Amino acid sequence: MKRKKRIGTVGKAIGCVILLFVALFPIYWLVAMAIRPTSEMTGHISIIPHALTGSHFVQLFREKGFSTAIVNSLQTTLGSLVLSLIVGICAAYVLARRRFRFGLKKPMTYWILLVRVLPPVAFTIPLYTMFSKIGILNTKLPVLLACVLINVPLIIWFLIGFFQDLPEEIEESAKVDGATEWQLFRKIVLPLVAPGIAAVAMLSFMYAWNEYTYTVIFTRTPANNTVPLALSLLNTEDNLTNFGLVAAGGVVSVIPITLFVIFAQNYLISGLSSGAVKE
Repeated sequence: MKRKKRIGTVGKAIGCVILLFVALFPIYWLVAMAIRPTSEMTGHISIIPHALTGSHFVQLFREKGFSTAIVNSLQTTLGSLVLSLIVGICAAYVLARRRFRFGLKKPMTYWILLVRVLPPVAFTIPLYTMFSKIGILNTKLPVLLACVLINVPLIIWFLIGFFQDLPEEIEESAKVDGATEWQLFRKIVLPLVAPGIAAVAMLSFMYAWNEYTYTVIFTRTPANNTVPLALSLLNTEDNLTNFGLVAAGGVVSVIPITLFVIFAQNYLISGLSSGAVKE
């Protein structure tokens, strides 16, 4: 019996090691390609680089202007995230707590879901026409607004369940204590759904950061390129991909997402420990 248990434990450990290797090896290979000299990328490529170099990163920022793309991505991503969270959280709370006449609540929620279910490319023509008439094409604003359009339905559908699971007695007791609607929402409701907000913020940030389609369509100058578009343009003059340069761009582009996920994860864990504890 003990032998079978030991074999099972060893089998689980081996399986975990294999899964961990499959998950982490692409990241290692990306970093290895970024710090490997170009001369080692021809013929047989060894798993471990024989020499290390930072020339790809230097070329990335000095010659390709990758810092501009990072700034543009941060502006569009953070801007769309803030707007999406403000609109999505408020809308989700209203849909979860308020009653609508004529049974409009279900059709409204399904209509919001439809916006998320449809592929983003389905909105390109109407959005392009609208942004063209407004006169904001070839700026970062159309990409920001397009990301808001895609992320708001996700936030609403994700948070409706969190708001519905909150006991109404908590809100009623706060009202009895004299709390206004805004104080109730800000000091009672939001801290209780903080884990859900942190989780959906991660998803919204990753989508906006990796957005490529709308950037290609709505921006036309290199000054407005975001990170995904800048990565796709990292080619040499003879149209042969410089793998070291692309890998360096990939490493740099992953850093903001990693930092944001770490920050949101810490807030997610702290939010799980918070509750309706009255001090």
